[in-house]
Amino acid sequence: MLFSPLAGRRPGFSALLALALVSFCAVPSKAATSGPPTWILVTQPGDLNGVLSRHHLALQQVMRTGIYQVTSLPGSTTTSFVKEVTTDSKVSGFEADSEVHTPEVTPTVAPKPSLSQLNAALADHSVVSYYGARVRGAYVNQAAAMTVEIPSALSRFGAGNTTVAVIDTGVDPNHPALRGSLVTGYDFIRNVVGYASEMTDLNQSTVAILDQSTVAILDGKNFPVLLNQSTVAILDQSTVAILDATKLPGDFGHGTMVAGLIHLAAPGVKIMPLKAFNSDGSSNLSDIIRAIYYAVDHQAKVINMSFSTTSPSAQLQAAITYAKQHNVFCIASAGNDGKRELVYPAGYSGAIGVGSVNPSDLRSVFSNFDVASARTSAPGEALVTTYPGGNYAGVWGSSFSSALVSGTVALMAQLNPRISGSTAMDALDHGKHINQGMGDARLDVLLSLLYSITNHD
Repeated sequence: MLFSPLAGRRPGFSALLALALVSFCAVPSKAATSGPPTWILVTQPGDLNGVLSRHHLALQQVMRTGIYQVTSLPGSTTTSFVKEVTTDSKVSGFEADSEVHTPEVTPTVAPKPSLSQLNAALADHSVVSYYGARVRGAYVNQAAAMTVEIPSALSRFGAGNTTVAVIDTGVDPNHPALRGSLVTGYDFIRNVVGYASEMTDLNQSTVAILDQSTVAILDGKNFPVLLNQSTVAILDQSTVAILDATKLPGDFGHGTMVAGLIHLAAPGVKIMPLKAFNSDGSSNLSDIIRAIYYAVDHQAKVINMSFSTTSPSAQLQAAITYAKQHNVFCIASAGNDGKRELVYPAGYSGAIGVGSVNPSDLRSVFSNFDVASARTSAPGEALVTTYPGGNYAGVWGSSFSSALVSGTVALMAQLNPRISGSTAMDALDHGKHINQGMGDARLDVLLSLLYSITNHD
């Protein structure tokens, strides 16, 4: 992952002026070895105690009625043990609660971002009003927004009013661009209701650096700073001396950046932050599944899932199916491995997988393609979005392409509350027609909305 914050200039805003280059995609790893093996068990509530006793399992938490996170004795990951549990007549589902993490530090295919693509954003220090919030002009007026016809679509059809759940690392609840658009979410890492702040993963000194409301803007000079082996920041002179990159977790800010692009495409929708990922990019499959059910049960209309795994999961598929049955749209990243690789949840029939294209409408070198999990595409390079601390960032990755599509589908749901998944997909297919192995079209918000209101289910 390449990233750094790009601050907006505004009265009382932070002085941090930087550029972020970001790539994100989640893949499965073996279950954590720091404790006993962890599993996802599905059984009827009345049968739970018997199942636990017979197979020496310990209940960790109730994920949902009939779905449980359990642990087993050390060494119980053998094939014979799994067969023993799965063949129990009282068990209808049993699978490893695998760890999901982000490979952005050493991506399979590096995004190879070009700083020159963000020259205009770095030079634009203007502050503008965007649907009731004061934001950086480079965010509102970025080239990608014009390419996908966001201004024209919003002018003609309005800014939306539905709710988009964002399963990610959390969000900066105090970001000026986002704070008026948030609804109560949930932190699945800590099991706490609220705005699922990303700042809870930082120490207080780092939070202070990112929220420099009293630091004056000294000059307009930018300095490239290597933050880690995959992170290049463009900072102002006052920040270079005080920002200690070793205190920033590897994927800190990802949820805020995704939320910012959803807000850009649909500034009237409400964003429900669901923190299932730590800011170092790690998550458990069980927390992701819990978040999907939570989003559906709390009236989200769209769920953005900017992560992917190559390993199928029966319980992840069941959660996606549950969302589909309740007419909730699941939008997911097609993945950043740059190959014909089927990933999940984008590969499930109840989800729409989104790949990335560059400003020339060519497939991004890092984007997966030619598989069922790459159903459509959207810009995913040199996008300007929100970053914690009231800052802004430039990002690369199919995670951010997904965010633009999520915002668009949320607008469709406002215009046609009864729209089905198939019609929404058809509407996306009526965008800008390109042939890059990611569906029939690249996102065009205006054309898709026009189709969605003239073609009812």
